Order: sequence, then C-alpha cells, then structure tokens
Amino acid sequence: MTVLIKAYTGALIHDGERLHSGHALLMSKAEGCRIVPDVDLPEDCEVEALDGGLIAPGFVDLQVNGGGGVLLNDDPSVDILRIMAAAHARLGTAAFLPTLITDTPDRTRAAIDAVALALDDRVQGIVGLHLEGPHLSVARKGAHDGALIRAMTDVDLALLVEAAERLPNVMLTVAPESVTLDQMRRLTDAGVILSLGHTDADRATCHAAFDAGVRCVTHLFNAMSQLGSREPGLVGATLEREEVHAGLIADAVHVHPASIRIALNAKPRSDRVFLVTDAMAPAGSDIDRFTLSGRDVFRGDGRLTLSDGTLAGADLDMATALNVMVEQVGDTTKNAVARATATPAALLRDIGGVGFIGKSTQWVNYIARADQKGSSTRRLGLV
Repeated sequence: MTVLIKAYTGALIHDGERLHSGHALLMSKAEGCRIVPDVDLPEDCEVEALDGGLIAPGFVDLQVNGGGGVLLNDDPSVDILRIMAAAHARLGTAAFLPTLITDTPDRTRAAIDAVALALDDRVQGIVGLHLEGPHLSVARKGAHDGALIRAMTDVDLALLVEAAERLPNVMLTVAPESVTLDQMRRLTDAGVILSLGHTDADRATCHAAFDAGVRCVTHLFNAMSQLGSREPGLVGATLEREEVHAGLIADAVHVHPASIRIALNAKPRSDRVFLVTDAMAPAGSDIDRFTLSGRDVFRGDGRLTLSDGTLAGADLDMATALNVMVEQVGDTTKNAVARATATPAALLRDIGGVGFIGKSTQWVNYIARADQKGSSTRRLGLV
C-alpha cells in the first residue's frame, strides 16, 4: 500500500528545540512528522511550497483566563472550556492550562471539577488547570478582587492536594504573604507546580520559597516586588536563580522590550523564561469589552484595562508574542519559539500527548506573518 506523504518547503522549521534551514517537513498519517533536507524529498510526495515564514510545533500556554468571548471565572464549566479551547486552537495553541484568577472556594472547586470533566471528554488542548490565587498579596493584587484574597487554610490545602491527584497538571500562583513554607513543601510534594506571583515579598523571602520547592514565577515584572537598589525583590531573586522558570507576557505593554532584554541577559539560564498570553475573553474574538468580577474591562490599543487604567490580563496571542520577542526584544527565532513550546512543556508533569516535530507530534503550526494577529497562524494537517 502506498503511503501518502505531503511535504512543506520554503519555510524555516523549528522542531521545539532547534531551528532548521534548507529543510522540508514531511507529514503522513502512517508515519507522522519528520524533517529532511530539501534534497532528500521522496519522489512521490505532494509538495506545498510556502512563501517563507516559520513552521513550528503547536504552542503551549500555561496561563489562559479565557477566549472566544468567554471567561473561566464567569462559568467554570465544560461548555466554557470547549469555547476557550476552540478559540486558542485557532490561534495555534496545542496545549494550555485554563486559568482561574482569585475567586470563591466554591468557584475554585467548580473549576477543578470542570477541568476533570473536560479531560474525561477529551476536550482538545486542555492539559490541566492554573489557579492564580486566591492566596496572594492584596498589596500586589493587580486586577484581582482584593476582597477575595485570603490566607491558605488546611481545607484549601486538602482541596489542592486532591486536585493534583485528579488532574495531570495543577499550577498554583501564590504569595508568601498568604502561604507558609510548610504549605508550599506539602503542595510541591503532592505534585502541584508552584509559582510565585502577586506578591510584595522581599528577596530573602522569595529565595526561601524557591528552596521550599517553588519552581516558577508568574508574569515576570508584573504584580510583584521590583528590582531596586537596596532590595532586589522577586524580580531580582528570579534573575538570580538559574533553576527558576519565569512566565512572561511579551506584548510590549506589560513589560518594555528593553526590560525583557535586560532580564534575559541577567538570568544565568535565560532559556527558562517562557511565554504566556494571559489571555482573557477577547482572545480569538472581536468583542471590545467584558466583565471581570463585576467590573468592566475595555479592549483598545492592544491592551485590556479596568476603568482606572489597571491592566486586566492581556490582548495577546502567541504569534504576536513571538514577533515582539524577535523584532523588538532581539531574541533569536530559535530561542523565542522554544519559549512558546518546549520550555513551558518542561514544567508540566503530563503534556497530554502533545510532542514536538520528529517526536510524535500531532500539531504543527505555520506562522506566515507573526505581526498580524490571529490570521498569522494556521495548522498544517496530515494527508
């Protein structure tokens, strides 16, 4: 029986780790994906010549609050998760963590249950849950509802440990002001991926949290103690620790491109900085406003803001973030694509079968024009 093979030529190819030039991507239902030199194309393959651009694995996004016009906090249900998943799939995301920001205990339980049901129903793209709060610092609450921020209790701890048993990945953003070192150790021992964020903690306190098992930092520079002359804060502590990963909202709004460049130069393992969209309801839709915890959020000029100007998530997709990293920050294409694929995937316990090119991937993106939101990315299919 003849194996049908399609070859994509004319673009750079990133396999999740390395960048290939002068190569083609071969795809077939029988053999999956592989990369070969242009001169080694099979004689009987169907060829699609691409006009430059980049072929890359599906994106991995660890912070997705909403999309397709809906927000997880409004209705933590399988139906909402389906809408979010479809919206981000159109934007090239193969795996993501639906994210619930600070809310009530009942809403937190509902989000855990909804993700568990979505996984049972095999909703494409969902690989776990990110709980961003409620155990944060009011001093660095950002757009979170300060009235719902609170210290972690034994009941909260038990619920999170149970969630880590039910879900393949549970990421939890916490502040040392609301979570003890003992609680952090117990959560990491249970398999929870802990991340520091929305905190005003000093350098020493942040280092103690890293020593207790915290592996990550949520949206570096935003909603955290800053790098100062006498107190380095969480920003400084993150840049010091080479093993600590850091999420980054690269929209040129949340963080100045020069600040990103400085951070990458300062961190001993800059390859552990990864991209997140922090996407809200407008992602993959044309809505220009939505409601967050009873407050109106307005979309305009590439940003989402409350009426007082406070940033409330990001109006961002991964293709745009890649463009910012390469064109404005000066990151290499090789490094930037890894920050949207392999680097965040390495933080997860289970990536849900999403791999990289040449490693059983079932999702490949073609990014033709990374400066045009939404329309720049399409999925390449098997024959």
